[in-house]
Amino acid sequence: QSEGRRDFSGSEVFRTYCGACHGQSAKGDGPLAASFRRKPADLTEFAKRNGGVFDGELMAKIIDGRKDVKGHGGKDMPVWGDAFGSAIETTDESSIAARIAAVVKYLEGLQVK
Repeated sequence: QSEGRRDFSGSEVFRTYCGACHGQSAKGDGPLAASFRRKPADLTEFAKRNGGVFDGELMAKIIDGRKDVKGHGGKDMPVWGDAFGSAIETTDESSIAARIAAVVKYLEGLQVK
């Protein structure tokens, strides 16, 4: 998976695209968080809120945003599947999926015990 552009750093992608709302530590305390009606989720407690299980597939669907996720609430979050495609100027689903997978893996490592 180290084909140049497909080898993404999850922490770098997170800081670049998610940190403004979710905060650099993913606790929902980014600089833009105060401007929302509903505070961004504390992503370090994703597994805790899911019975102690980190559901990577669900997290990937939420991040992607191109398909509705039951129980995820409104459309406050950007549709990153489209945004990543625009950012890297591609419609190649594997490149978009690689970026999303990197963020999912990074967030899995941040879960509170």
